Amino acid sequence: MIKSIDHIVLATADLERCLDFYTRVLGMTLERYGEGRIALRFGDHKFNVHPPGFDAGVKAHTPTPGSLDLCFLADRPLDDIVAHLERHNVQIEEGPVTRTGARFAIRSVYIRDPDLNLIEISEPVARR
Repeated sequence: MIKSIDHIVLATADLERCLDFYTRVLGMTLERYGEGRIALRFGDHKFNVHPPGFDAGVKAHTPTPGSLDLCFLADRPLDDIVAHLERHNVQIEEGPVTRTGARFAIRSVYIRDPDLNLIEISEPVARR
């Protein structure tokens, strides 16, 4: 019945800090559309961003900044990601560690965004 995810909504307490982190640190592209709508694009995916006071109409029962736990697959080796995060003074909470992903084993690091959402950045573990 379900094929894939179209988008995820990211609630934020501080719009500017959120947009800076996801564009500058994680390399997503900012998109403004519709009547004051904001999205962050990466590959074929996007986050719709809801700042404080934004009325989305239909929404989660309790949209709460800091309640997400997301895992991204990196477009480069994880060691390069670690170096990039260090250059941007982003603290790694855990990792690199090996975990079980949705499709294969992954090697990951864990960080926090400005709203304290848990962000896992991963690479596939090479099969031997």
